[in-house]
Amino acid sequence: MLLLSFSERILIYLSGKLSNLSARAKIFATEKGIGLKVLTGRGAAIDTTTAAGKLVFGIFAALAARARGRNGGRPYKMTPAKLRLAMAAMGQPGTKVGDLCQELNITRQTLYRHVAPNGSLRPDGKKLLERKRA
Repeated sequence: MLLLSFSERILIYLSGKLSNLSARAKIFATEKGIGLKVLTGRGAAIDTTTAAGKLVFGIFAALAARARGRNGGRPYKMTPAKLRLAMAAMGQPGTKVGDLCQELNITRQTLYRHVAPNGSLRPDGKKLLERKRA
């Protein structure tokens, strides 16, 4: 077992692809506060003890995640189920918009971005329903 303390470095000689970097080294570099420095090879510019190295490491991690089919970002508050409920409720004349928004846990802006006051879909609402089907 390798014992390292905070602010120490792991030095790696990399002869193949950067994607072959071990998962344990990634965990050390990102979560444990231990620096990772690639000595040679294609990843020679990575040194997570510097700001530029952290940036490069983060960009490579994001690109690798995207290649695996993962998209980052915050999840949308409006879901297809909430959208359908909002459409049905907005079509009713006695609907109080504030109560509906509180029930669906969304803001008025989010509601009106997706649904018109008469209950019809707006372009963002159509995109949301199309995105979830694909």
